[in-house]
Amino acid sequence: METVDDYIANADPEKREILAALRTTIRDNIPPGLAEELSYGMIGYVVPLTTYPAGYHCDPSLPVPFINLGAQKHCISLYHLGLYAVPALHEWFVSEYEKLGYRHKLDMGKSCIRFKYPDEIPHALIKELVGKMTLAQWLALYEHSLDDRKTKKARRAPDRSTM
Repeated sequence: METVDDYIANADPEKREILAALRTTIRDNIPPGLAEELSYGMIGYVVPLTTYPAGYHCDPSLPVPFINLGAQKHCISLYHLGLYAVPALHEWFVSEYEKLGYRHKLDMGKSCIRFKYPDEIPHALIKELVGKMTLAQWLALYEHSLDDRKTKKARRAPDRSTM
């Protein structure tokens, strides 16, 4: 697969329409400056390397991810890294989802929301979630987390001057 359209076309037939609708919801509401591309084998919304040339710390040749959308075997998965980075955003999303009164409990990890029931995909809530963070806010959080990692790593490193 080379394009997002290819990804959707190659998804299971019962998931194509769902992916296309979620893609539209995300694309229509994604903060300016993010790009849509295949990312980690899914539809990704990323910080382009032209905007952030340092790239993703795990692999600097890749853009920094923000949101991914994928068709899994038993569900549609939406990964929003802001949900992991901002506990208040996570709490807001869980609270708002619960208010919708769906029959099934929210199936969610740290940044992954799994939708097993197409009729329980809250498009309006996803629309709101996608627009809650700007590109500048996401990059500031990303860089802050990198600084935290460096600080923690430096604290754990043994003092080699006494060795």
